[in-house]
Amino acid sequence: MAPSPAQPAPAPTRPLTLKPGTAWTDAWQRCLTVAPEAFRDENVLNLWAGTWRPDGRALPATSPVDGSPIAGPPRLDAATAHQAVRASLDQHRAWRHIPLPERRARVAATLDALAAHRELLALLLVWEIGKPWRLAQADVDRAIDGVRWYVDGVEPMLAGRSPLPGPVSNIASWNYPMSVLVHALLVQALAGNAVIAKTPTDGGLACLTLASALAAREGVPITLVSGIGGELSEALVRAPEIGCVSFVGGRDTGARIATAVADLGKRHILEQEGLNTWGIWNFGDWPALTAVIPKLFDYGKQRCTAYPRFVVQRTLFADFLAAYLPAVRSLRMGHPLAVAHPSDDLPALDFGPLINAAKAKELGDQVAEAVDRGAIPLHQGSLTDGRFLAGQDTSAYLPPVTLLNPPPSSPLHHAEPFGPVDTIVLVDTEAELLAAMNASNGALVATLSTDDPETYARLAPQIRAFKTGHGTPRSRGDRAELFGGFGASWRGAFVGGDLLVKAVTEGPDGERRPGNFPDHHLMP
Repeated sequence: MAPSPAQPAPAPTRPLTLKPGTAWTDAWQRCLTVAPEAFRDENVLNLWAGTWRPDGRALPATSPVDGSPIAGPPRLDAATAHQAVRASLDQHRAWRHIPLPERRARVAATLDALAAHRELLALLLVWEIGKPWRLAQADVDRAIDGVRWYVDGVEPMLAGRSPLPGPVSNIASWNYPMSVLVHALLVQALAGNAVIAKTPTDGGLACLTLASALAAREGVPITLVSGIGGELSEALVRAPEIGCVSFVGGRDTGARIATAVADLGKRHILEQEGLNTWGIWNFGDWPALTAVIPKLFDYGKQRCTAYPRFVVQRTLFADFLAAYLPAVRSLRMGHPLAVAHPSDDLPALDFGPLINAAKAKELGDQVAEAVDRGAIPLHQGSLTDGRFLAGQDTSAYLPPVTLLNPPPSSPLHHAEPFGPVDTIVLVDTEAELLAAMNASNGALVATLSTDDPETYARLAPQIRAFKTGHGTPRSRGDRAELFGGFGASWRGAFVGGDLLVKAVTEGPDGERRPGNFPDHHLMP
């Protein structure tokens, strides 16, 4: 059973309309008003050497929400990227000597500016990466609240430490521009470093540009550039001026960066995906599982801490399905800004589109291929169940799918799908349970649902995930909560809490920082 092909959405009984004031043109005009130095006509600019510059070649881009045109990234060439990195080093050498109270004041002022434009930043996230309104607002709020925690408490974290020799280069995926990338940039700057960010290729450009403009106005030494990763990697990863490389993304790109930083002995933080799993063993609290399933589909599972794999004790499979299927059938999908009446609140959706139509097709093809090779479809949603504007482009949308026993030849068997596709594997023994939960050589999070605390205490340490929950989902976490990964899901320093500050500052000679390094693995 293949996913339904993308097609114009049928008109609902009561036709939906775009919420007034939320069109892309509305958001863009607000950007031109709020930060005219960073937005020009229909384009965004690159920021380096403290100046917004109309360099780079702007490429066309479309919104995953409805396929309409939005601003595309102004891609720099390699030579200009090297100039930007050298200019960032000059900023770094000045910024590292700015007293901490002044750095705190500038970052705090940036947070106030971000809070003042919270709704515009969230609206840009909706159009650029398809986040439902609730989740887009949460992404902005987590960035602001998380950095405020550091502003208030960073002084003891920096005791006896100094900034790095050069700026921190950040290369992050598109799915959390604010709560991951902007959060990291501001904490790195607070710790005394100039910061560089490459805009994600697939989305988040305008949101990051606005946030960077607000930070630059307060004197935070930020560089924001766009370009093709392969062309800019020599500057953003290998350049001698770079003091640390911070990466969030897939394993293939992460492995290439890991090789480069290892060859150069360069400090690094490389967060890569793993197949996060949820095990069910000697378990009976099915109402609790039913309640949590919709939350696991937030943003269509397009996040590094999503749970796309359930490993279920075979004798509990019928009970599992009775708890799981009603929940997955209740999921709410559609256009994040579509309302029945202009005065209505924006819809409370579990997810909207995938990041683009190509990803939706790729994942749909993987599902169809897995079924052809023997996977059993247990649930297949339909676009007709979604909330769409009449006739809108729905090519980036994929309804939820659940497959039993994806074949080993399928990418769905061993890799994170990054979309609303669940796979289920049945096991008969604890050894099979652990093997299936450790299928991807390390993960960021995992959960084991079992009624027996002793069973959890015995099995959880054998699950190769940085965080393991007992019947509850784990996440990246905020503020003091630490974050990292096991195996191939993480390379370099762990982050979160004081570890994020330690990762981007220099401490005592011979300091061994917690993380996965070529010569050691150290847990906090």
